[in-house]
Amino acid sequence: MAEIRAKGFNIFSGRAEEQTPLPTGGFQPPSSIYNKIRVGAKTLDDAILKLGDLKKVNPRLADKTYVLQAITKGDLDAMREISDFFYRTSGIYSRILRYMAFMYRYDWYVTPYINDDKVKQDKILNSFKDCLNILDNYGVKKTLGEIALTVLRQGCYYGYKVDTANGVVLQDLPPKYCRSRFNYGGKPAVEFNMKYFDDSFRNTEQRAKMLKLFPDEFRKGYHLYKTGKLLPDFSGDTAGWYLLDPTMTVKFNANGEDYPAFISVIPLLIDLDEAQALDKKKTLQKLLKIVVQKMPMDKNGELIFDVEEAQQLHNNAVQMLKRAIGVDVLTTFADVSVENMNENNSSTAQADDLKKVERQVYNEAGVSQLQFNSDGNIALQNSILNDEATMYNLLLQFEGYLNELLAPANKNKRKFEFRVQLLTTTIYNYKELAKLYKEQTQLGYSKMLPQIALGQSQSSILANAFFENDVLDLVSVFIPPMSSNTMNADALQNHNSTRKNGSKEGDNPEQAKTPGEEKKAGRKELDADKKSDKTIANQESMS
Repeated sequence: MAEIRAKGFNIFSGRAEEQTPLPTGGFQPPSSIYNKIRVGAKTLDDAILKLGDLKKVNPRLADKTYVLQAITKGDLDAMREISDFFYRTSGIYSRILRYMAFMYRYDWYVTPYINDDKVKQDKILNSFKDCLNILDNYGVKKTLGEIALTVLRQGCYYGYKVDTANGVVLQDLPPKYCRSRFNYGGKPAVEFNMKYFDDSFRNTEQRAKMLKLFPDEFRKGYHLYKTGKLLPDFSGDTAGWYLLDPTMTVKFNANGEDYPAFISVIPLLIDLDEAQALDKKKTLQKLLKIVVQKMPMDKNGELIFDVEEAQQLHNNAVQMLKRAIGVDVLTTFADVSVENMNENNSSTAQADDLKKVERQVYNEAGVSQLQFNSDGNIALQNSILNDEATMYNLLLQFEGYLNELLAPANKNKRKFEFRVQLLTTTIYNYKELAKLYKEQTQLGYSKMLPQIALGQSQSSILANAFFENDVLDLVSVFIPPMSSNTMNADALQNHNSTRKNGSKEGDNPEQAKTPGEEKKAGRKELDADKKSDKTIANQESMS
């Protein structure tokens, strides 16, 4: 059979092409035909699936093999680079990190410990005020949340304390040039590699300006580095490491190691990206249509139409369908059929395959998918408790650091000292804890804790109480309804004597019944977040 390849015609292709006409009469020898056969504009390279948009952006960091090798070898620099890339490009990864970092509200509470009864109250109050000012100016909630996000994203956080007019602030240090090999006084001792200034600032003038922005200790260490006095400490070590003042440095990590806490999730994120790309290709493939024109032959297998006529029929179909989206035209003399390799693979099964890959991402992270796409509440609550436990160790590290900030107010610990405590309030449980703290006040415990759990600071609570009670005198303006909880003993006695002198039962506003109100039998209905999945399903079926 002669191969038909002319302008706008190819028996294997459906689009018009400019090609050199071939002889049209009779059959051609195989050497002159099959060496010219091609599948339209496609080549065999199209059979190799290159899936995933992330690989198009960065083939190295989005390569699963490279990620697994970095994790296996413990390459901290590579893992941090990979984590940063996926934090910027993957919505799932960034949301998991932000969820874990900002789960705790970092509400704090200062408690004075008085060790000498002879200390004057004014002195204690002045020191207490200084403690509140230190923490208020520091911006505890915002700062600790940002540090927690850095810990999860980079694997650790290194900082240097800098004294300013408004208090102590932390100067971030690049983790690539920091390390901690031992502890000093119960906290990590931080070493900094002075090679950082040469690697980051090649210009001499710029390097000199940046050195002035760092504390004096860094300039001293850089001078020792340039004079060749910071030699390697052990075999395989590099030069330039300088031990910083342990009292001025801080280090935090979430899992006792300096690698990103959720780095093991990233290989599955790569699988998910590829699965989504494959699913997209399958969806687009369903939209494609091929119009097949089969040229008739006589009983002897000879063409009924000559090549020019077949070419014209093909071009007519192409011209008619040229504006149709996803439609190709095939003109052939052979029988054409398409075989499905998996006929039982329905659209529902394909969608579930994609969900399986997505679920594996959250399972590897140890974070429930219900927190972002919730359809239940029992398992979700237990998962949140596990997440709180995961971040609790970091919370204790933050608490120790905040107590270091109160050192100026704790100069005489023999007489009194102040300690700060971070409450375990999260974005999920703070309302419940506020109610528990309120119940404790009825037993004589702290009156500040309920308000602190709701987000107020101790200084604002005291300021509002003084302003409302002593300045505005609101206690004499806003009088609560009389009840056994709000009346003193004398008022309660007068209230009882009034009832004995002829007042009715309905005169008590607490016992008055709202007109039209009906009493409902049974237990009080639970809040929506406390109902079981079965109860929710039953209510939905009844509605």
